[in-house]
Order: sequence, then C-alpha cells, then structure tokens
Amino acid sequence: MRVAPVAVGLALLLTACAVEPSPTLTDCPIAAPTAQEATTILADADLAVFATNHGEFTITLDPSSAPIATANFVALARCGFYNGITFHRVLEGFVIQAGDPQTRDNHEDFATLGTGGPGYHFAIEIPSADQFYDQYTVAMANNGQPDSNGSQFFICLTDLDTRLSRVYTIFGQITAGTEVVDAIGQVPVNDPQLGVPTGAVIIESIAVSSVN
Repeated sequence: MRVAPVAVGLALLLTACAVEPSPTLTDCPIAAPTAQEATTILADADLAVFATNHGEFTITLDPSSAPIATANFVALARCGFYNGITFHRVLEGFVIQAGDPQTRDNHEDFATLGTGGPGYHFAIEIPSADQFYDQYTVAMANNGQPDSNGSQFFICLTDLDTRLSRVYTIFGQITAGTEVVDAIGQVPVNDPQLGVPTGAVIIESIAVSSVN
C-alpha cells in the first residue's frame, strides 16, 4: 500500500533531530567536524557498506556539496554509532529513514521515535543545482531549521525531486544492493502513514572504505 498524502511523509522527516540525547558510545564525535577535519576524514572514505538483517547495500558517498554532513556520517559510522540502530520509518513508495539511537533499545512505536541524534546539530548544506532527490539518493533528515542536521538520514525509494523541498542535504547514492533497499521499503509496518516496521530492520554494521 502506497502512502498517498505527501505531507504525511514530509512531516515525519521534519521531526528528525528535534530532541538530542547524548550518544552512548564514548568514542563517537561530540560535535560535527570542521571543514579541515572533514577533509582528513574523507581522504579515505568513498563507500559505506551497510550490513543489515535484511542484507547488504552500498552507499557511494558524495561530499561535493556536503563535506561536513558526509564526514560526520563517516565519523559516526566508524565509531559504531549506527550499529544496532533500526530503519524506524518505512514509507512504501517514499523513503526509508534511520539514524535515531533510541531505536537500539526500542523497536516499537513510541512518543519520541525519530527525535534522537548524536547530541549535537550542524548546518544544513543545500544540494547543488545538479543534484536531485532521485531514486536511491541518500540525504540527511532535519527539522527544517538551518542548523538541524544530526545523525538521521533517509533513502529515496523513488524519484522525489518534485515532492521534496531542497532543504535535505544530499551525501550519497545507493550503488549496490538496491534490491535490499527495495525489500526494506516493503516490510510490514504498523500503519502505512506512520511506517514503523513490525519486525525491526537493524543496521548491524557499516564499513567505510576507499576505492583506491
């Protein structure tokens, strides 16, 4: 069943990072990287391979218009921040969303679901004119405020370029395992508008590597 009201999906995305509990992993960043730190972090970071309980898929990272968001994602992935976190929103024909650390311990629907983050915010990096919210594009979720990027991200399940405002920082594209992403996008959920999976879709690990 597809989600008809676009506004419902957008509202769910806009709730990301409204509340920021501190990360539970002590070796994770406590702030977003500076521009100089981002350059260092991204020097050997081209691919992010997700291992999930539904299979593997790969993001080819694209820091061209979002070096801070991309480096922040890499730093969180490398410290294990995303390990055990679930895709807590699955809106068939729209997006799948993950990155809330609260979902490590709670796989159900709960009042603050979708509000967790790494304990800090950083500025939204607007996509360039030649970037689009195409199918399998990966972008940061935010609450609509200029400094509301955190750890949550979403993957477009279809071409959403005419349906999303250009306020979601694009930092990658799924280039392998699209069938896994498609399968996650069709898991049973508690409600087609809320999109909380009835069986947890868990990120087991993320391996970041260079193509060189």
